[in-house]
Amino acid sequence: MKKHIFALLLLFILAAPSGFAQSMQTYQYAEKDGQQLYLDFYTPENVNDSTICILYVFGGGFIGGHRDGEWEKAYFKQLVDEGFMVASIDYRLGLIGVKNLSIFNSEPLEKAINMATEDAISAIAYLLEHAKELKLNKEWIVMVGSSAGAITSLQTDYTLCNGYLNSGILPEDFRLAGVVSYAGAIFSTKGAVKYANHNPAPTMMYHGTADKLVPYKQLKFLKLGFFGTDALVNRFEKFDYPYFARRFEGYGHSVAAGGPLTVDDLLWFCRHYVLNKERIQVDGIYKNLDPTTLPAFDLYTPNDLYK
Repeated sequence: MKKHIFALLLLFILAAPSGFAQSMQTYQYAEKDGQQLYLDFYTPENVNDSTICILYVFGGGFIGGHRDGEWEKAYFKQLVDEGFMVASIDYRLGLIGVKNLSIFNSEPLEKAINMATEDAISAIAYLLEHAKELKLNKEWIVMVGSSAGAITSLQTDYTLCNGYLNSGILPEDFRLAGVVSYAGAIFSTKGAVKYANHNPAPTMMYHGTADKLVPYKQLKFLKLGFFGTDALVNRFEKFDYPYFARRFEGYGHSVAAGGPLTVDDLLWFCRHYVLNKERIQVDGIYKNLDPTTLPAFDLYTPNDLYK
């Protein structure tokens, strides 16, 4: 992410070709609450045992978004051109119609996050069940998410490491190879984030320090907590878990849109953390970025979406 991040992002989206030279197939992976859930599976031209599958979860505040939007498809083309498989999934949107969301009215948020996480786990189960026909290596699944999708990605790993929700539908020895979060956080009803049964997957986190929609630090009330990048890095540091963090000083929620401009970081992360299994910790702060490039949604708060 350089100085004029959003001007560059807009140019990228407008200029990116809409078609794929590689193959894409759509599969129904589950049906829940009467809703059919699909995933689009993109395959690069060359696949081998080291090909990583990016399981992508879109953003939209748990009230909107699409697995196959134009922004997403442009990003997927970039990933596939770099040799990644991509599985982009639907999930149930649990905050549609919810109002006055806050730490004191957090039950709807907890329910929405749990629904999305359960759906993500079901999508993983589908990929594992059909790994042979998809030519997918079960050891190399990396979850990537933006905003609500970043929350879902972090929460899925947290759930798998603690045996929560429907994690039992996966093989006992399954582990995500990595997690990538663009402006995400973990919701806990048990106090500080703890990985009880297994260590977390290597995790790459991007966040704006002024994010008012998904907390950069944390929100807490008794045992309830919503723990953002800063809080998670502190936990990862304490227990020596591998992580890669990028903090954007003064930026808000717009960092959630940074995926297409950080593919080089993703390649580096996958090479060192995923394929080579290096247990390293990287932390960096971007300062003096140009605030005139920020879109309106950079300043969004929950009141802007849930009113």
